[in-house]
Amino acid sequence: MQISSFKSAHTLITGQGCSSTLIEHINKLKFNYPLLVTDKGVRKSGTLEHIIPQLDGMSYSIFDNVNAEPDNEVVEQCFEVFKRQAHDAIISVGGGSAIDIAKCVAVLAGNSQSLNAMFGENKVASRGIPHIAIPTTAGTGSEVTNIAILAVPSEQTKKGVVSDYLLPDVAIVAPEMTVSCPPHITAASGVDALVHAIEAYLSKFASPITDALAIKAMGMIMTHLPTAYGTPQDLNARENMATASLMAGLAFGNAGVGAVHALAYPLGGRYHISHGVSNALMLPYVMQWNKSACLDRFADIATALSTPISTEDDGDTVAAKVIQQLHDLCTKVGIPKGMKSLGVKYEDIPELAKEAIKVERLLKNNPRNLSQSDIESIYYAAY
Repeated sequence: MQISSFKSAHTLITGQGCSSTLIEHINKLKFNYPLLVTDKGVRKSGTLEHIIPQLDGMSYSIFDNVNAEPDNEVVEQCFEVFKRQAHDAIISVGGGSAIDIAKCVAVLAGNSQSLNAMFGENKVASRGIPHIAIPTTAGTGSEVTNIAILAVPSEQTKKGVVSDYLLPDVAIVAPEMTVSCPPHITAASGVDALVHAIEAYLSKFASPITDALAIKAMGMIMTHLPTAYGTPQDLNARENMATASLMAGLAFGNAGVGAVHALAYPLGGRYHISHGVSNALMLPYVMQWNKSACLDRFADIATALSTPISTEDDGDTVAAKVIQQLHDLCTKVGIPKGMKSLGVKYEDIPELAKEAIKVERLLKNNPRNLSQSDIESIYYAAY
């Protein structure tokens, strides 16, 4: 067993009603003037009413200009708002976009570095200011990972800031915060969490700890995502999805993700396809590519997903059934089929592959190596 480490937010709070504990953690961290980072959809939905009353008597500001695919320019806008007042902490309330923006602002506020200098692995010089993350989607796991992914419009791609200094001080994973999440976002973020669990389990850097989290998360998502999608007010389904997303986040935050994410990045950067949808779109096709390198792990995934298999099925048959089951789940929750349906141009595929092959940080985790022509063939299959 190879040497591995395990990292997470400093404190994890979970369970129905736990959003009411925010004030306790504010008091423990001893800050007085937080900036709330969110998006307009969350603000309009009334979800903030779970936490705003707890800030009664406290000065705070709200930045709600987070977009679906966060970019470096939004980070700079948010940081400018932060600096205008005597803010001393960040509270992020939203999906992975809001949390990733907040992570970056929290470390910018504690450093003299530029954002551009932080792109890459372990480039952040020091710890930032306190950050409490409260996810409103069950998908990204960003509340417990040490990475923030940002689009860079000038380069039509995405880049990551990877540093343990990005880990929030507190993650409050409360199912009641996800009830207002629209069905299409519930679907995309839920499949995104499944991608995290599967890629963590297939990663070259998986460990027994990440394996246990990933396998459990897979089964929970397969069981509860259709209910959370079809019956949004079902708090039991929401709680199970919130917990599964958290577990998948802990798994991939330590084992890493692979080619699904690497191939999804250019789709988001060039076509502004949401992270969850682009991951969901690539998942079955990358798994088809990977299966020859890890058939034994596909058998474990089949067990986790309760894939209907027989004792007579060989490894290839089991893998094929798992991949078909993933196709079926995506269809059931309304994920678009094929890159063409999302406006991707066929003639752009070589350029997409050229961008994807550069994502070495993720491709090194993948169970099977890929060349640029291999990536092209996967894109063509997914078209």
